[in-house]
Amino acid sequence: MNRNADVFHPLPPDPVLRIVRPCPALPAEVDAVVERHWQAARDRDPTLFNGDVFSADAIGADGIAGHWTEFRRAVAQMREPGLFATLGIRPTAVGGVLIGDGFVVFGRRPDRAVYQAGEWQLPPAGSLDPGAAQTDATLDWRDQFRRELREELGLPASSLAELRVLGAVEHADSHVCDIGIMARLGVDAAMVRTAHADANGEYEELALVAPGTLPSFLAGRRVTRQTFMFLHQAGLPGG
Repeated sequence: MNRNADVFHPLPPDPVLRIVRPCPALPAEVDAVVERHWQAARDRDPTLFNGDVFSADAIGADGIAGHWTEFRRAVAQMREPGLFATLGIRPTAVGGVLIGDGFVVFGRRPDRAVYQAGEWQLPPAGSLDPGAAQTDATLDWRDQFRRELREELGLPASSLAELRVLGAVEHADSHVCDIGIMARLGVDAAMVRTAHADANGEYEELALVAPGTLPSFLAGRRVTRQTFMFLHQAGLPGG
């Protein structure tokens, strides 16, 4: 799918994310299709776990309203985009534009990944999960981002000097929604590399790219489609 067909949704710098309805039940015949895709994905990566993930129902000027859905439904829709007509989900994730002193952080996704396998992306990134849930039915996107940062890059929340939402990119085929978050790092390149060595292995390779060399870096690699819009919104070359 051409990334130019994707939809950019403007969001405020501090959007409100809210759960507004329960997860709907599936007709038996649809559930069977979802389960078939899920088992095929697990055959490829047995570590996959069917937890809850946030799905956007409406994206507006103040934030996103949605509901919890099963990860297996999201996987099925990624594998068979036509299921959107029945499932109607927009699995929503956070993704970073980590900017350090003279570098932007990139990571290469593992080849076994269920989505965008082997592609370079702006880390950290991860689906919004119940760990971000608050007692007032809102989701703390900052907490989700900080947890992903710790898990995927080994960096503590204290390494962040600034967090600001750039907007969301909805993929035209799968309807995955990526919330772009610009984050300025208060640590140097050596600290990033050292911390990544103790992280969870989400990225098989890490690259710290000078802003001026971003266009050439992107040109020679398979890159996630949301990357270009996030760089553009952050005012960086290559977007």
